[in-house]
Amino acid sequence: MKNNIGWHVLHVKFNNEKKAHNDLKRLGVESFLPMGLTIRQWSDRKKKIYTPLFPSYVFVNIKSKLDFHTALSVDSVRSYIRFGDEYGRVSEKEIKQMKILTEDKEITEVETNVKLPKIGDKLKIEKGKLSGVECEVYRINENHKINVWINSLHQNISATVPLHYFQGGGAGLIQH
Repeated sequence: MKNNIGWHVLHVKFNNEKKAHNDLKRLGVESFLPMGLTIRQWSDRKKKIYTPLFPSYVFVNIKSKLDFHTALSVDSVRSYIRFGDEYGRVSEKEIKQMKILTEDKEITEVETNVKLPKIGDKLKIEKGKLSGVECEVYRINENHKINVWINSLHQNISATVPLHYFQGGGAGLIQH
């Protein structure tokens, strides 16, 4: 069981991420559901809503064999994500990075994708809660779009980060 201690990825039923997250917490299993604010367009209006960054995924911190099996007992949970014989694992550092990107109200337009961006400037954020996070610029416009690679999921998280978070306010670091 020692090898299964730590953060894992659960596959849950479609549109049941919030229910699974709440049920896991209710059962005493630490879980994390990264959410991003998106704008949904209907025929008569637009509305901002929070949606899961990783549809059908919920992260759980397994601390014991009991946690491992309790997580599987939740009705909306299908299985643990596996890569061959190995369970999908996420490092504590990656969880912290996702929490920073999704919980800081100054960081907006958080989204995910599975493709690596084109090679761009590699930066290290020096200020704020993101201090120490290494990122890669992949879009240059009036916003400052960054990319953080979540290696264990083979996915990117991107977000718009205030210019003052970068070393020297970003001057000279961003090239066209």
